[in-house]
Amino acid sequence: MIVRLRSAAADAGAVMEDVRVRRLAVAILISLPLVAGGAFAQQKAGKDNVYEELNLLEQAFERIREDAVDPVTDSKLIGAAIAGMLSGLDPHSSFIDEAAFRALQTPANDDAATLGLAVTIESGQLKVVSPEDGSPAARAGIRPGDIIYTIDKEPVYDLTLGEAEQKLRGPAGSEIQLTLRHGNEKPIDLTVKREAYKLQTVVGRVEAGNIGYLRIAGFDGGTQAALADAVQDLRQKIGSKLIGFVLDLRNNPGGAFDAAVAVADAFIDKGEIVLVKGRKPANVKRISATPGDLTKGLPLVALVNGGTAREAELVAGALQDNHRAVLLGSKTLGESSIVSLIPLSGGGAIRLTTARFSTPSGREIQGKGLDPDLAVTSLKLARLAQGRVRREADLPGALKNPDQAAAKPPADAPPGATATPAPEETPAVATEDIGSASDEQLIQAMDVLRGLSLISRRAAG
Repeated sequence: MIVRLRSAAADAGAVMEDVRVRRLAVAILISLPLVAGGAFAQQKAGKDNVYEELNLLEQAFERIREDAVDPVTDSKLIGAAIAGMLSGLDPHSSFIDEAAFRALQTPANDDAATLGLAVTIESGQLKVVSPEDGSPAARAGIRPGDIIYTIDKEPVYDLTLGEAEQKLRGPAGSEIQLTLRHGNEKPIDLTVKREAYKLQTVVGRVEAGNIGYLRIAGFDGGTQAALADAVQDLRQKIGSKLIGFVLDLRNNPGGAFDAAVAVADAFIDKGEIVLVKGRKPANVKRISATPGDLTKGLPLVALVNGGTAREAELVAGALQDNHRAVLLGSKTLGESSIVSLIPLSGGGAIRLTTARFSTPSGREIQGKGLDPDLAVTSLKLARLAQGRVRREADLPGALKNPDQAAAKPPADAPPGATATPAPEETPAVATEDIGSASDEQLIQAMDVLRGLSLISRRAAG
């Protein structure tokens, strides 16, 4: 190892100026997120600690810059520092370098395609939120809750959420190989072809001659109009026999926030739809419904499950809190963060979680999910889940047995696997099975709707 010593006499003025500039840059770089994290809200002693930590970071910056075996540019070091700070906040916050940000702003290429797969990072693992209806991922049988271990044989445990999402995208017609696990089953390899496709966010059809079935698979700019058209079409087909609607939000990974608010508003005549909470307690925005109900007050049953996520949970929570619908199914995912894309003046941008939303009554969704009013698990899925019982040792932070040797993952386990499988949630229905003749949850929802209609008619005299 060769240690190079710098002469203090050579270009002292230029060196000091360069150091001052770098110190200022590092201080500005670090102080912004620390302010957002509340560090400078402490007393003077807390401020002194922050300045000491800034000095520590500056020292590390200088040592890496000067002594790393391979030369490292300042921009790369600063980018890595920003990325590191954001990755420590939550899975959704990340740094986007200048090139990636430019690509993000460029209109989508006709050759670009994806699997139609919404993912998140949970407990360090890449987890499927839900495949989109009609997507290559849905046709391949990928289900909500599946854990992905590798993408094209590369482990994903050290990837950020943005990096994982980027790897899932690629040219139309190209193939991608995934190693994943359904529940507690053995990991399997899947090869899926990327395709360019258009998600149909709203589908309506007649069930049992007198029930309107509305499948909402996502939220975009056209969802509100498509929902209104579907309801009108069902009214025309069913006529006076219409007793109510089943709103299917299962395996809905979310989408545009404003579109989800509009969908909830379509079913709620008055009352609040959602609370948006910023960092400060005073930063609470209440969004209320506008007069009018698309279904004219007919009974409503909403189907939810572990693939009901993000903005779909917004809709489910609004309907439940306003007693506008009966929620039937299983617990929702529990993700309600609002991520802002903030451009940086020096190039690039950051994705930062700046707010969360909760139900109108203030119930938190993040990390908890929404419990249905009626818990119903598909009989087929219930049989698959038999024997999968949570034990004390599966709970986060559980006390360890000192007499038990540390367990190791099997020798043939994929990269990123743990010795003990993750606690099992209620298994989710495959997207391709939703609304089929064997969909027991839909059958139960229609039975509940008939009961609600009967009660409603009796109450009306």
